[in-house]
Amino acid sequence: MSGAANTPWHAALHDCQQNGTPHVLATQVTAQGSTPREPGARMIVTSDHVFDTLGGGTFEWQTIQAARRYLEQDKAGFHLEAFALGGRSGQCCGGFVNVLLEVFPGTQTHLAVFGAGHIGRHVIELTDPLDWQRYWCDSRPDTLPLTPESPRLALLPLENVGQRVNALPSGCHALVMTHSHDEDYALIEALIERDDIASIGLIGSESKWASFTGRLQRAGHSPASIERVRSPIGTFNGAKLHHKSPYAIALAAVTELLWLIDTSPDSATRGLESAPLRALFNDHQPVQVT
Repeated sequence: MSGAANTPWHAALHDCQQNGTPHVLATQVTAQGSTPREPGARMIVTSDHVFDTLGGGTFEWQTIQAARRYLEQDKAGFHLEAFALGGRSGQCCGGFVNVLLEVFPGTQTHLAVFGAGHIGRHVIELTDPLDWQRYWCDSRPDTLPLTPESPRLALLPLENVGQRVNALPSGCHALVMTHSHDEDYALIEALIERDDIASIGLIGSESKWASFTGRLQRAGHSPASIERVRSPIGTFNGAKLHHKSPYAIALAAVTELLWLIDTSPDSATRGLESAPLRALFNDHQPVQVT
């Protein structure tokens, strides 16, 4: 556990939630007979660390293995595990425990913001409370902050457009809003060449996009690739926002992204079935829910 067990579970939970790290909160919810710890004991499990403890031993090791299996399988939500301390666990306490595993997949949404002007700054501010990983890029020296002003924010110099775009993770969303039309065009051309970019938004007028469209067509890009670009950004049912303040444009752009990113929750995240839980707490028998 490499010293991480000395970190309280609640401190580790805060850090994992703030930084978007995939993790599992393991909570002992029952105790029958002799058990290493009492109900309410908790620990945090990530892919490579364990914070706090449920009492150690083979039972804890098996809990960690189960938690990491759910992380590897991306099974977010609630899972109830049962342990007989003397059978499956290899321990001789002789008791029974149930452990609730709450699996948090970490940051699922990635957003690259190209441009650190007024609108770009507002986009970063507006997305701060969301659990998105942001990549904020600009080619101008001293334009980006010296250090990240919030968690889940990477500050990246835009020295080479192709290299920066190629380094984006698969499924990343992109907003292009730099100070330069030439830089905007280079970014759009690089982005549409990646089929795994989730969405591409370009700030600007309809005439700017018409000019870009012509250039992209002459460069040999397919209509399907060009149509992946949303421009102008922040429209609603095809209607363009008349309010042109930087904050309003940023707000419209983020709102549009929220609709693009929104998905129905997985059934596992809705919680456990009530009947097994009633049996667990009323009958005091070890139950395993899968």
